[in-house]
Parts: sequence; structure tokens; C-alpha cells
Amino acid sequence: MISTIFLQAGGSGGGFMTFLPMILIIVVFYFFMIRPQMKKQKDHKKYIEELGVNTKIVTTAGIHGRIVEVSETTFLVDVGSGVKIRFDKSAIALDASKAANDANKEK
Repeated sequence: MISTIFLQAGGSGGGFMTFLPMILIIVVFYFFMIRPQMKKQKDHKKYIEELGVNTKIVTTAGIHGRIVEVSETTFLVDVGSGVKIRFDKSAIALDASKAANDANKEK
């Protein structure tokens, strides 16, 4: 008899309340993990599209250089002493490249 009372009390409206913590975790996860990553990817894509010839860049591997040629999916980068290497556009490090260009503007 006691167990049926507890079951009836817990069963009324418990469907939404059991999913509420899970919904809140998903919302927090979206705003603190997924959304900032999507914004970062969008900023990186925009930055890559704006890069042009004679822009100093830093690759994700840490190679510093100056863009000599821009094609649809790659950059030809002069890394010094006439050495030129072709890099995929996705290999450009956003933050490091911005810092390198900002340092040049200050000089």
C-alpha cells in the first residue's frame, strides 16, 4: 500500500522533470563549447579569405613566411632565402598570423 502511494505521487508530472537536468546540460554544453567553436571556425574562414599577397603568416606547424601567390585552395609562401613552400589554406594559424601582422604594423 505504501509503495503504491509513492508511485502515484512520483508519477504525476515526473516526465518533464526527469528530462530537465539533461536539457539544461545540453543547453550549457551548446553555449560554452559548441557555439564558441563555431564562431572561431567562422572567424578563421573569414580571415583566410581576406589574406593576400605580401601578408605575413604563421602556419599551424609554426613556420613563418610571407604569401607570394594565392590560389583557390593553397598559398605559396616564401619562408626566406628564396625558399618557397606551398601550404593548404587550412594550415594557417589564425591567432599567430594576426599577431605577426599587428607587430609589422607597429614597426
